[in-house]
Amino acid sequence: MLNTECYSQQLETDIFQFSFFNSQFVECVPNFSEGRDIETINAIADAIRSVDGVRVLHIDRGEAANRTVITFVGPAEAVVEAAFRMVRCASERIDMRTHQGEHPRIGATDVLPLIPIKNITLEECAALARTLAKRIYEELGIPTYCYEAAAFIPEHANLADCRRGEYEGLQEKMIDAVMRPDFGHEYTEQAARSGASVVGARNFLIAVNFNLNTASREVASAIAARVRASGEVCRDETGRVIRDTEGRAVRRPGLLRGCKAIGWYIEEYGCAQVSMNINDVALCPIHVAYMTVCRVARELGAEVTGTELIGLIPEDCMVDAGRYFASERGVSICGADDLIGLAIEAMNMDDLCPFDANQKILRIV
Repeated sequence: MLNTECYSQQLETDIFQFSFFNSQFVECVPNFSEGRDIETINAIADAIRSVDGVRVLHIDRGEAANRTVITFVGPAEAVVEAAFRMVRCASERIDMRTHQGEHPRIGATDVLPLIPIKNITLEECAALARTLAKRIYEELGIPTYCYEAAAFIPEHANLADCRRGEYEGLQEKMIDAVMRPDFGHEYTEQAARSGASVVGARNFLIAVNFNLNTASREVASAIAARVRASGEVCRDETGRVIRDTEGRAVRRPGLLRGCKAIGWYIEEYGCAQVSMNINDVALCPIHVAYMTVCRVARELGAEVTGTELIGLIPEDCMVDAGRYFASERGVSICGADDLIGLAIEAMNMDDLCPFDANQKILRIV
């Protein structure tokens, strides 16, 4: 049974103690538009587990966002089959016509990325994602976009563009020759119930929320706009958007590269958060993101009280963070576990929920 308050659980992590041999191993991190109905979340996880060779590693649900993130891994073909079964289960149990939540979303299975782990390339994952997206539409009637490395057109590469207008705007997007789904161009009864799914292939992403000592969504959004790679729209002294000679909004670049961010207020926590996806850990290490958000928050009269990790994070990212904080504090630490412990403490990663390194850190051997 899931914990109804603060749920984050890792399962069957022994998968990474196995030898990969020549198998193509893929990770899948689908996001579902359901974070409150425990029976539905369990049913979706069971649909994934019904495929031999697939392991569910982690389930992370948020009640206010009304969203659940599940991490699972296995041989490529098995992961693809498990992904199809979970989409089918989600479409049967989640009705988007009644869904409400803080997180942007366009469908019951909102986003479904395939991530190369061992012996498989990003391009091969992209081909699998396109085939899966086509099958989801043909067999289940659910409209699908292909994004990131699997995108057929540049306009669909960015998840935010595919999701723009969210579920409520899907019917209108169906008549847009560019922004309609890649598969499924009619707003059917099935589309009304399940919305659309965004299927693709990408490299590892870190999802993290930085907690603030304020309930102001506006402050959180202002911080997010300053730090995210896409930056913020420039405005004049009257608040009017500044546009270039071709009518496009002028943007001020953000302080961080390789990340996306939005600001929101989470009622169950009673605080605002800067919610960030780090797409490129080489360009935006988690400790750099944390320190930058802290600095901008202080400039706007707020403080970061802690860090909430959604899903898993690679071990080397936490070790690198530990090295940074050790250097900043002038302490000498060499062991990986001690460095990870320092990183957890420095970024206050157990601010909202206990942070168990054995549950949250991805160790691949």
